[in-house]
Amino acid sequence: MTIARKRLGNAEAIAIPTRPLLAAVNTAHRLIDDLYSAELDVAAILGLRNLSAFVGELYAAALAKESGGLLAANPHQDGYPDLLLMDAHGQRMWSELSERRDEKAPFSPFAGSGLEVKATCGNVPALAVRKRKGIKRPELGDTRIDCLSRYEWKAHHRGTNNLVGLLWDFIVGRPRIAAVFYASNLAGVDWGEVVGPGTDDSRTTSVSVIDPSGIRKLYEGWLCVLLAGGYREFLNHRNGGDLIA
Repeated sequence: MTIARKRLGNAEAIAIPTRPLLAAVNTAHRLIDDLYSAELDVAAILGLRNLSAFVGELYAAALAKESGGLLAANPHQDGYPDLLLMDAHGQRMWSELSERRDEKAPFSPFAGSGLEVKATCGNVPALAVRKRKGIKRPELGDTRIDCLSRYEWKAHHRGTNNLVGLLWDFIVGRPRIAAVFYASNLAGVDWGEVVGPGTDDSRTTSVSVIDPSGIRKLYEGWLCVLLAGGYREFLNHRNGGDLIA
């Protein structure tokens, strides 16, 4: 498998083959099924917010496995990007950091670049809207697609690019990746202003929400969408297009 690099302003765009990106979906689903077969209800254990992060982490691990060694997990939990690109350039950077792999700085960001992975299960309407329209908020484990109002991804900064965006949902009570997108042309303008934690001892971290322009770029880079269930129709409608045929 070959991966191409291209300069994009001050950033670097990475063109990656679709095969490992798609194969990772099946691998992630198999791992989820293994957990449920062992009577581990990960949704009940983690809750919705943590489960969304878990789906992203699980897919990233599956993608690293399916990449044949060209992608490796960032050694630091808070490092950037999630997956390091281990082509000739990346391996050279990795070797040069052999004595510094217990530090965060060299891996946030990693000079050899790589891929970010972010997952979302979408947003449901606000309580007032749900009451007005008679919409019931889905319970944990319920399929959400029929009541989603929008979807978005979040980052800690505005420099996120080479992004694998996942949309997941519950299908027959288990988490399933319903759509995979990839964009290597994101720029700072595709992300909202970074909002830091409040001054009331809040434990939230700084966050930037992707702008509609960024969502559009990922939509244009769609890789796979679950055929049944209305996901294609929802995504086309939300983006005012018909790219997912």
